[in-house]
Amino acid sequence: MTYPAKYPTLNETNLTPEARAILQRIIRTAFPHPDFPDAAYERMTDRIVTEADASTWFRVVLTQGLIALGAQSEEPFLELSDERALAVLRRVSDLEFFGFIRRTTVLNLYDDPQVWEVLGYEGPSFDKGGYLNRGFDDLDWLPTPRIEAPEGYVPDTGPLPYPVSRPGQRPAAGAPGAGGSEATAGNADSAPDRDAAAGPAAARAAGPAPDSGTGAQAPRQHGGGGAA
Repeated sequence: MTYPAKYPTLNETNLTPEARAILQRIIRTAFPHPDFPDAAYERMTDRIVTEADASTWFRVVLTQGLIALGAQSEEPFLELSDERALAVLRRVSDLEFFGFIRRTTVLNLYDDPQVWEVLGYEGPSFDKGGYLNRGFDDLDWLPTPRIEAPEGYVPDTGPLPYPVSRPGQRPAAGAPGAGGSEATAGNADSAPDRDAAAGPAAARAAGPAPDSGTGAQAPRQHGGGGAA
């Protein structure tokens, strides 16, 4: 939202040196990192100012918000302790100017190469050929991996404590499903042969089928014998 026609003086609103100092103190208080260099917070301040310059609305909101921040305490914001400064920011956390500062900082502060160095991040790896051959596992802040298993540790992988038979292989004696003894296994192996031999013998004993036209039905078909 802009007001260039009705309020042309708003386009000339700029941050004073004191307002920039307050802005930098807000960033440092809201994102406290003792190891971060001052230059990273200064660049973040410049980034917010640049983002605000691209929009008249955000420039006015930011400027007026920084001015109103001084009314939140009896002392100037730059003279407050870290605890009291944080308490003031919590009271204005729902205001639009603080939301603009917060989201811009989140997206840009941790994208600073100096911040990467402090955090131990080596930056993008694609243009350097990846991390595989560049020490991807040399992060000294990770705990040292355990080499030896503690006493009593039982791994969840490894050989089974009993033999496993394969398809077509006779189970070993004493193994699950072995059937007890070699004699039992031998009888089990001969069962298919006995069934095959018993099949033709049973068929001969039963005689021909009723509709076959042979054997016992032959005399009736020729009209013979005492049936007449």
